[in-house]
Amino acid sequence: MSLRNIGIVYRKELIDSLRDRRTLISMIVVPLLIMPLLTIGMGVLSIALVGVARKEVPQVMILGGEDSPHVVADLKLLKDLQIVPAKPDFADEISNKQIRAAVEIPRGFEANLAAGESSTVNIYMYEGELKSGFGADRLQRFFRELRDRSIREHLQARHLPDSLAHPFDILEKNVAPPEKVGGAILGGVVPYFLILLCLTGAMYPAMDLTAGEKERGTIETILCSPVSRTHLVLGKFLMVLTASIATATLAITSMAISFGAGKKMLLGATHGAAEAAMQITITGKAMASIFFVVLPLAVFFSAALLALSLLQRASRKRKATFLRS
Repeated sequence: MSLRNIGIVYRKELIDSLRDRRTLISMIVVPLLIMPLLTIGMGVLSIALVGVARKEVPQVMILGGEDSPHVVADLKLLKDLQIVPAKPDFADEISNKQIRAAVEIPRGFEANLAAGESSTVNIYMYEGELKSGFGADRLQRFFRELRDRSIREHLQARHLPDSLAHPFDILEKNVAPPEKVGGAILGGVVPYFLILLCLTGAMYPAMDLTAGEKERGTIETILCSPVSRTHLVLGKFLMVLTASIATATLAITSMAISFGAGKKMLLGATHGAAEAAMQITITGKAMASIFFVVLPLAVFFSAALLALSLLQRASRKRKATFLRS
């Protein structure tokens, strides 16, 4: 086997591929754009949607509460809720997003609260709908504060300390390093994008070096050259593998840079988003590990796509002939 002949074929195919616009787009432009769009673009879009949803004053219905005037009056005084008249079809209005939530105050709620008896307040919402969730959260916050205030009043009436209602705190602390936390967050999503980009990066060069040669009518000339078919196949395979590896490498680099930039943007946006962003850290060691994991996939995709493309004929010519007929 002549490494020189393989190198000559590889250099020739590499130069030709770098002149092809589709190859450059799939190998360079796509990986450099997809990751920033997925991280920064989706992050900015999510923050914008959450910000718009938080600014909205949700419309809420109060069901019942005729014998609990003080609770109803306190609900109506809330500035972050808009109380609308109650209707029997409240569930349909929530589902149709005409209102965001509804709260059902049970009969005798204030009397039970004063007597220290238990009651159940039902909050109706649209599960999974962002604005309905914010409306339900504000209702829950109101009734939690009302419950805590009632407990304190009962304890003070019996000259008991407030600590009886809150005897201890529960605090969770993360002991895993940021790299492992980031790996757990990204591990279920990023590999699929890298696999797709590896496949995309090898697809167009494989088609151009096989079916493209048939379309251009240059495959016969190449086969007549004083180079064995084994050397030709290996040279073309190395070119396709180079495109796939280059796509994966650019995608990994773009991913690391995008997460770093996205982290800075989230730090200036919301506190909760900043905490989530701080957990995502991609180090050089992690990038190298991802690369070596992707390498066998790139070899497999390059070989498979090159073999499949050899079976393909001049598809563009057949399509043109079909359109003319």
